[in-house]
Amino acid sequence: MAEAKKPSKKEALLAEAKKLKLSVTAKNTIVQIEQAIAEAKAAKESTKKIEELVETEKIAEVIVEAEAELAKEDVKTAKAGKRSAKGLKEQEEKAAKEERKAHASEEETTPVKKKVVTRSLVERKGKKYRKAIESIDKTKLYSLQDAAKVALATSTTAFDATVELHVRLGVDPRHADQNIRASIVLPEGTGKKVTVAVFAEADDVAKAIAAGADIAGAEEFLQQLDKGLFNFDVLIATPAVMPKLGKYARNLGPKGLMPSPKSGTVAADVTKAVKEAKGGKVEYRVDSNGIVHLGIGKVSFGVDKVVSNAKTVFASIKAAKPATVKGNYVMSIYITTSMGPSVKIDTAEI
Repeated sequence: MAEAKKPSKKEALLAEAKKLKLSVTAKNTIVQIEQAIAEAKAAKESTKKIEELVETEKIAEVIVEAEAELAKEDVKTAKAGKRSAKGLKEQEEKAAKEERKAHASEEETTPVKKKVVTRSLVERKGKKYRKAIESIDKTKLYSLQDAAKVALATSTTAFDATVELHVRLGVDPRHADQNIRASIVLPEGTGKKVTVAVFAEADDVAKAIAAGADIAGAEEFLQQLDKGLFNFDVLIATPAVMPKLGKYARNLGPKGLMPSPKSGTVAADVTKAVKEAKGGKVEYRVDSNGIVHLGIGKVSFGVDKVVSNAKTVFASIKAAKPATVKGNYVMSIYITTSMGPSVKIDTAEI
């Protein structure tokens, strides 16, 4: 028996077109027949979607009708007095009233946090400070003599407080020539016991001890540093031995103990350097804001000695004025004691 012949692609497409009732014939190309079939299918799909939308609208109409019926039932119920608009309103008001009562009860049981009142700096100070500041006229520029007298009189500490000077200069420390730094010897001393150490060769060690050095040595002094013993306030070294201190700079520098020619602690004349350090030699420099902060004695010094030291500081600051500074050099001067109020000094004093 002969095997049935398989229809060609064009014959299969013509058969499908016939089912879709399309007016295509064998004269049309395969591409034309395929395009006609695709368009017919798309039209059929579109018709189907439209029918679905119509059906959806019908369902929506049924829902609307059902809701209308329910609304009618609610009206009937309201007329019966079961859930009238007035009744619903009364019920809502009652619920709101109960809620307010609950909140009121919570507020009574919850502790009320006290409002933090920020006090001024003066108010936060002790009674002694507040009383002391009353005697200072903040609008007045005092002479050095009067300012020192007021500062000492208003000291509030039980111990012998340090007298401090704070001088703001019109300089920019970012410029090397305006980064003011100097060493001076206060004629009346600092009032502090200064422990002086000297690192030098054997001959100078003997001179240092004779001048009053508390610690002095050559190689044995380095052994002390190796042990981490930095029990001194000032370290003086001669130029000849300075290279040996290089390895200790990391420890000495942050403590302000590294000898420096600018501070006078690198000196060939150890006798003079020790006497100056013991006799009240101090170093000052401007901070990043251009302000010099320096202790100039103790309250126990009295006014005259404090004024004497202050004048020495003023003379040094005046002499250190950079040539590049234009306008006002000294912006403000204050004198104070440890934990005491400050007194403003007239800048004309410098």
